[in-house]
Amino acid sequence: MLTIANIFSGVLLVVGCLFVFAGSVGMLRMPDLYTRIHAASLTDTGGATFIILGLLLQDIFIFENVMAGIKLVLVLVFIAFTAPTASHAIAKAALMGKLVPWSQNGQSVIEESLRSPEFLDRDEDRAAEEIKGGNINMKVKK
Repeated sequence: MLTIANIFSGVLLVVGCLFVFAGSVGMLRMPDLYTRIHAASLTDTGGATFIILGLLLQDIFIFENVMAGIKLVLVLVFIAFTAPTASHAIAKAALMGKLVPWSQNGQSVIEESLRSPEFLDRDEDRAAEEIKGGNINMKVKK
């Protein structure tokens, strides 16, 4: 049983390391923030999940330490919820900061919509509504 657990654990650890390596290469090769966020989230969720599952197998079957296994499961749940949320928040902040995504032909699909008056007015109106709804006494510049 220990040999099978060692083999499965080793396979999961190697797959997790391959995910981390692929995400690292993606971070270096991708042209803009949005595609780099995709590569980083691949590393966060995929790589960490496989590595933690491999460590969990080692912990339960080889070291027989249940408490450390529970901690690994909690870390896995924490990563599963926070990594996609953080990636989404970074991408949304970049989009709201008018960072235009890269495109191969040099023309961005959403570049014109980001510069349109409807987009700019909508953001200011929404910000004004959020400020009024939160009882914050601030004026939004127009």
